[in-house]
Amino acid sequence: MSRRRQEPDSGIESLSADEQDLEASCEEGAGCAAGCAEGCAEELPAGESSSESSSSSSSEDDSDTEESDTRRSDEEQEKKESQPDRNESGGVNCLPHCEHCRNENAQREQVTPRRLAGGQYLLKLDADGTYQCSVTGLIFEVTEAVTISYSLLSWSKYAGLVKPPWVVGGPLFDVHCKAASALTSIAFPHSLCLGDGDSHPAFKVLHIKDAGAAIEPSMDYSASHVRWLVSSLSPVGPLIRSEEPLLYHGAVVLYKAVDGDPSLLFRVYVATNNESFIKDIAKAVKHSKKKFIKIDKPPVCQKLLQKGKRYRLLCEPEAEVTPEEIEFVDGSLLKLKSYIEVYLEKHEDFTLSLIELESEAVVWKAKLRESDWIHYDQNKNELKRNAGSIKRRKSTNSFSEEETHCGKKQRSNSATDGIKTMNLLTDQQLMAIAKLFGAEWKEVAIECLQMEMKDIQQIQAKEQEVNIQKFLLLSKWREREQSNGTAQNLYSRLSEKVSYDIVQLLEGIHFSYVCNYITVSQMYFKSSHQSFLNT
Repeated sequence: MSRRRQEPDSGIESLSADEQDLEASCEEGAGCAAGCAEGCAEELPAGESSSESSSSSSSEDDSDTEESDTRRSDEEQEKKESQPDRNESGGVNCLPHCEHCRNENAQREQVTPRRLAGGQYLLKLDADGTYQCSVTGLIFEVTEAVTISYSLLSWSKYAGLVKPPWVVGGPLFDVHCKAASALTSIAFPHSLCLGDGDSHPAFKVLHIKDAGAAIEPSMDYSASHVRWLVSSLSPVGPLIRSEEPLLYHGAVVLYKAVDGDPSLLFRVYVATNNESFIKDIAKAVKHSKKKFIKIDKPPVCQKLLQKGKRYRLLCEPEAEVTPEEIEFVDGSLLKLKSYIEVYLEKHEDFTLSLIELESEAVVWKAKLRESDWIHYDQNKNELKRNAGSIKRRKSTNSFSEEETHCGKKQRSNSATDGIKTMNLLTDQQLMAIAKLFGAEWKEVAIECLQMEMKDIQQIQAKEQEVNIQKFLLLSKWREREQSNGTAQNLYSRLSEKVSYDIVQLLEGIHFSYVCNYITVSQMYFKSSHQSFLNT
């Protein structure tokens, strides 16, 4: 960390008298370590439970672009759009490389966590040191080998615990560690721009506990992180108080409505570059009455956003934009996330630009083309067409009761049996799943698949190669399940216990089966219809 928090005896002018007393109480002892952070915390009223459901989804990451000239040509802008910098979570990166922020050359090891179902991350560290998560930006300082699990939470659930003059400074995380004493500090990414180092905001952290919550001191802060000495493990996130106007690294997130309407409808969200905020947007869109897909465009704003300033979204060629202007606020604590609606009657390429009204500067700009969403629409329409053709053909055939009965019996003996066979997991699919299992595969087999230890021991006695052992175990499960040895069944048993990669693979296998089912059903009804006409 490059910027040290002011020592308690120096005081911070913006703090109240009670807060100054709280800071002063931390001065006792040579260093205010983890225990001090716990003892010196400012207690808040009791809040909600300290843990949020693990079904939190992961957020979405992209790195910042440099500030662009307002007269930059469309060609230069398009070239910039074609080279987005993504991290593994696919979301907006909360670690900006901003020309206003001082660059840091801190040497820390980058580590990639294992993604579990339900939006959780698992990190196994082999030795003491300082490590940075390549997905979330969290920095962990540990004194020995440890296993850390963590997930991204929503600030809006705990909005009642954040009282003025404090405001949200970055994403909220729930962190757990088996050897809690080995995790000495956590540095949380923040979404504020601190300029050239002359700004001296008061950073703290909100620590949510079973009995309530507390505002605890931060150890230090840098251009990108707020470091906290671990007192106990439960949801924690950075807060900030400053007498100066707050400048935010911003993000623009796009969603397109998917329906049968020939027109185009988009939602444009202007947010702080805060993963909790981005996650809340994705959740709100998911639960909307309309179906939306995310449009992948570089989201990070080229200029800083400031609370209270007004911005306008322009569209070329002209479209219906509602509202025409917005006043920027950090909506992290709001359950309802505001957005701008863009409506175009015709399918055509267009350019969106977010303009700061006061300076007329271009804050963000992107060109949208039909190719940005056409593949999704084509796939969706193809499935609709296939399913619709089946229904039409089925409804236009006037079979007698006896013929209908015979047809049903024939289906059960031929097409249905073939579909059931096709639905079973193949050896190739089981091997692909087996290779993705980690060291915990035995526990998962016993707990989720109801296998016995003697089954595992018998397999290990016959086979030395671990991936083959896992494959044989899955094969034994498939054999036991018989006609129910499907991807859907395996998914329902494993989804809460295995890695995100396995969940994705099982979902893909099941989706392929659904597509094949439609194709086979279509072929069968076509054949049945032709046979009926021939008779």
